[in-house]
Amino acid sequence: MKAAVIGAGLAGVEAAWQLIKHGIAVDLYEMKPEKRSPAHKTDLFAELVCSNSLKAERHNSAAGLLKEEMASFGSLCVESALQSRVPAGGALAVDRDRFSEYITKKMEENPNITVIRKEVTALPQADTVIIAAGPLASDGIGETIRALAGDGLSFYDAAAPIVTAESVDMTAAFTQSRYDRGGADDYINCPLDKAQYEAFYEALISAESAELHSFDKRKDVYEGCMPIEVLASRGKDAMRYGPLKPVGLTNPKTGHRPWANLQLRKENCAGTLYNLVGFQTNLKFGEQKRVFSMFPALKNAEFVRYGVMHRNTFLDSPRHLNGDFSLRTRPELFFAGQITGVEGYMESAASGILAGLNAARRLQALQTVILPETTMMGALARYICDESVRDFQPMGANFGVLPPLDEKIRDKALRYTALADRAAADLQKFREEQGL
Repeated sequence: MKAAVIGAGLAGVEAAWQLIKHGIAVDLYEMKPEKRSPAHKTDLFAELVCSNSLKAERHNSAAGLLKEEMASFGSLCVESALQSRVPAGGALAVDRDRFSEYITKKMEENPNITVIRKEVTALPQADTVIIAAGPLASDGIGETIRALAGDGLSFYDAAAPIVTAESVDMTAAFTQSRYDRGGADDYINCPLDKAQYEAFYEALISAESAELHSFDKRKDVYEGCMPIEVLASRGKDAMRYGPLKPVGLTNPKTGHRPWANLQLRKENCAGTLYNLVGFQTNLKFGEQKRVFSMFPALKNAEFVRYGVMHRNTFLDSPRHLNGDFSLRTRPELFFAGQITGVEGYMESAASGILAGLNAARRLQALQTVILPETTMMGALARYICDESVRDFQPMGANFGVLPPLDEKIRDKALRYTALADRAAADLQKFREEQGL
């Protein structure tokens, strides 16, 4: 038996990893370096094109719970992240090159995986196929997907700029993690007083954006990766409740909380590069330099990568996919990753785990599985196949997708802990019952 996996992003590599763990040989197709999407820069697998953060690690956080569940299935992405992590307070952030290099090596050196570096324009011959082509699928495979499932939906994803650490003016900045979680120097904070913030706001809302292609539909901007200039257009204080929120921070130079604050997070293990947290943008490069340098700490900043904006496409999954990530009209065909409507790095990887596991089970004449809805992976899988959802939009891990507890717990931290504990217990019981 042989499976084909199209795309070697986070979802694709996790799908391939599950298949070989269950004794299924895999042809793994990746179009790089023959062809690249506008967002990809390297030839490595599982390339991180936006943030280098995989979000919180805490058990009582949605992102932390998701990673725990993935680890229980032997997630390659979690394994790689722990090998390539960089300090980031309570978050799991990685050196993106090391992260991708680790995964690429695992794929290329496994004797049960055949890596085929070429663009796929039609479904390959295999006993089962998993399409993990990503939200930036090439036109070739995109036509095949549209033929299978009709037109997808589009939204925009925007990446934040990266600056060199040595170019940050530390006389106008300070190091501190929010609420002092994690290491004291995990984040560089760039504060603004009220006058500086208002000047920055006026410059930002009047700055010139890069020209987008004819498929530009600003209403389709996804809330979870909102360009900073779009957020600013919603009101003068919108940024102060978003990426520029000052809560949990005290500027040691003033002894007070800043009026507004931009955090810079380490981009690599060496700490030589930092990204502007939450500053995804579609401004022209010159405008990014002019406007973002208005932060006193960034007045001489060296931008090694400017923010970019690109199209993401996802299926109307409630109309097309089963909860095991198979296509309703062709159950031997599976989808995985952001193209299914899960949003986020690890959410995409988690969908790859489930698609790979279920593809293997189907080949072995076993019933496919949908995890309990009380688990984070199970809840996300159920969300993408929920036919009651009419205005389908991408969904990331959050406790809101889980069913409520039997008892009411007012304290949010205690409630989240109880939800996470229930999820862990239910997943363990389910795996024992299913022999997973």
